[in-house]
Amino acid sequence: MTDFASIGAAVIGTGFIGTVHAQALRRLGVQLRGVLGSSPERGAARAAEIGVPHAYASLDDLLADDSVDVVHVTSPNHAHYEHVKAILAAGKNVICEKPLAMTSAQSAEMVEIAKQSGKVAAVCYNIRFYPLNQQAHAMVQAGELGDIRFVTGHYHQDWLAKPTDWNWRLEADMGGALRSVGDIGTHWVDLTGFVTGLKPEAVMAELTTFLPERQKPTGPVETFSSAAGATETVQIDTDDAAMILIRYENGARGVMSTSQINIGRKNSLQWDVVGSVASAAWDSETPDHLFIGHRDRPNEVLMRDFTLMNPTGTAAASLPPGHVEGFADSFFAFFRSVYSDVAAGGRQAGATWATFEDGHLEMVFCDAVLRSAQENRWVRLDEI
Repeated sequence: MTDFASIGAAVIGTGFIGTVHAQALRRLGVQLRGVLGSSPERGAARAAEIGVPHAYASLDDLLADDSVDVVHVTSPNHAHYEHVKAILAAGKNVICEKPLAMTSAQSAEMVEIAKQSGKVAAVCYNIRFYPLNQQAHAMVQAGELGDIRFVTGHYHQDWLAKPTDWNWRLEADMGGALRSVGDIGTHWVDLTGFVTGLKPEAVMAELTTFLPERQKPTGPVETFSSAAGATETVQIDTDDAAMILIRYENGARGVMSTSQINIGRKNSLQWDVVGSVASAAWDSETPDHLFIGHRDRPNEVLMRDFTLMNPTGTAAASLPPGHVEGFADSFFAFFRSVYSDVAAGGRQAGATWATFEDGHLEMVFCDAVLRSAQENRWVRLDEI
């Protein structure tokens, strides 16, 4: 494995996912130079908590640090656009959390800026890097499933199922007009596109807000936490759940649902891909198992075991068979891939991490979903 000790990184955002990034970077051996919080005080507090040597006072302070080669953007969605532009203008590589932007107009501009910069620009679709998703991707590429006909699945959580559950993602001006679709649905769209190689052509969507009133804390609250202490009642119009029909460019069809109010489903991303020869299915809550379906012989369940997997799946694995690889491991594998390309001077042939072009496609998908729900009709992505 490449020695990453000479590469310096910084993380913008000190919430749940920013901490996940920091921990994965440490494991990788990258030099984590510092973090930037929403305020100098919050940044300093989180830096001390996770053992990071420095908290930057401002974005300008971070960008002036010549020891930083890669910047991780884990700030709220509304800040991605400005943060990424400034990072690339400063000549640094960037890894941006999903969704890439607030709108497809913003993401289109970000794609062009990234191209002109010549820097590595990745979107954090870490779920690609569960080893069995890499395995499935290679299986489809090799024709083992045949022609892809039908793609179904969901991404369901329950952390916003109560009126007292609160997060900045609930408010459209912070997280975007789409919540369940933009926050977690884009993971499903990216992952199924990665596995199948298919791109959505048109969508028909219905969005639902089951909790139009929520209790917003008057102070800060961590992701996946309920409101505590003083609150105020606020109106919410972002989607708690969505149902989406998809037409793909090759004639395949798809059905997906997203929900952040499915009680009991903590973090279930499930996909089922049906081909003309075989099928495959995977669920993030049982990530070391890949179902492989057959018509004329017994079905299979492939357990993650790099002695039995294809080279693509094996390359993503970091633990021996029987040692479950989970959420944090997917970030490690993703960052290992991106930082290898940073060390090599750019994206290398065979790289499987999501580009800004991939992130832009997800934003076009979201804009099409929103228009479909508003106008109650099928919307082609090329209308956006």
